[in-house]
Amino acid sequence: MKKMLPFSLGLFLLFCSSACNGADKPKEDNAKAASNNAKITFIELGSVNCIPCKAMQPVMKSIETRYGDQVKILFYDVWRPEQKKYAMQYRIRLIPTQVFLDAEGKEFFRHEGFFPEEEIDQLLQSHGLKPVKKESKS
Repeated sequence: MKKMLPFSLGLFLLFCSSACNGADKPKEDNAKAASNNAKITFIELGSVNCIPCKAMQPVMKSIETRYGDQVKILFYDVWRPEQKKYAMQYRIRLIPTQVFLDAEGKEFFRHEGFFPEEEIDQLLQSHGLKPVKKESKS
């Protein structure tokens, strides 16, 4: 069984970029369609088997609860064969990577690694989002 390590993902993407039939071009149409009524689309590119990625799961859930339909959250497990294309599409270098798109599907911010909830809150609020519900921290 062959397993890709997080630090080798960048090398893999670099090696594959010329052989992936144009899959490395960002396709904003998909993200735009996904963000229908949302002001911001928050895309998490990671894996369910990556420790920092696992730590992002409750953060994403909390953000979804706090901001409701103002934000659309998408998670792509780039280690799964059917979702590897998103690693190329968003040209990620490591996981987790968070990509934030505006209502038109244009990227306005990107972060690599674990992204603390408080910093995501600041980012979202700086782009006009208001929490609809306060999440109690435990």
